[in-house]
Amino acid sequence: MSDVLRHLLEFRGVQDLQNLHPLFVHYPIAFLTASFPIYLLAWIFRNQSLELVGLWLLALGTLGAGAAAYTGWSAGEGVMIAQSVRQHILVYHKAFMLAVLGLSILLAGWALVARPMPRRGRPLFVIGLAVMVLVLAKGADYGGWMVFGYNAGGKLPQPIEFSK
Repeated sequence: MSDVLRHLLEFRGVQDLQNLHPLFVHYPIAFLTASFPIYLLAWIFRNQSLELVGLWLLALGTLGAGAAAYTGWSAGEGVMIAQSVRQHILVYHKAFMLAVLGLSILLAGWALVARPMPRRGRPLFVIGLAVMVLVLAKGADYGGWMVFGYNAGGKLPQPIEFSK
């Protein structure tokens, strides 16, 4: 195998992961976040093509949220963080992200039944998307705080205790 091909197929960062959760989290963040402005533009401009794009983004984001929740839940006890970080950060990260999963399932189900975007209750649907994205941002902030502030899943000596 050539050096270039070997380099392309070698994933050094993945080799150092404690679990698979980091490989899944970015997809729902991107897809679910993008679904909101796309659906909003579809509503403003009454554009069915944008409605379809919004539906795909929401559906893919919901599937990604399911995978991220599953891998995160599975990794929860094994991630190397101090108990104080679990109590002050991880518990909130889990709660916010499970709320995102629930909201995304609800909104995606609604959008699939009233394909590609609900006609009845449309303002409530768009507000639901906005709330979902805000909850997602807050939950992702807790996740980033754990990773970058307390080395969750990293190789630095553990545990790093929580501090305000």
